[in-house]
Amino acid sequence: MASASAIAVKVNGDDCEVPAGASIADLLRQLGLEPGRVAVERNRSVVPRASHGETRLEPGDALEVVTFVGGG
Repeated sequence: MASASAIAVKVNGDDCEVPAGASIADLLRQLGLEPGRVAVERNRSVVPRASHGETRLEPGDALEVVTFVGGG
């Protein structure tokens, strides 16, 4: 259960708590992910990378975070 200063969201199907008012960019930092190497979908809509810093998370948001892996 989320505390008063945190909200509950789902990330790739798992429960996660983030500070109230957190953005997608904040979440990526919390998860230790490099913003330039991921794609984020919020509630079934892709969020452009340029909007990660201004897109605030809301209680109950469902996020899918996909990490790009190079190879050849």
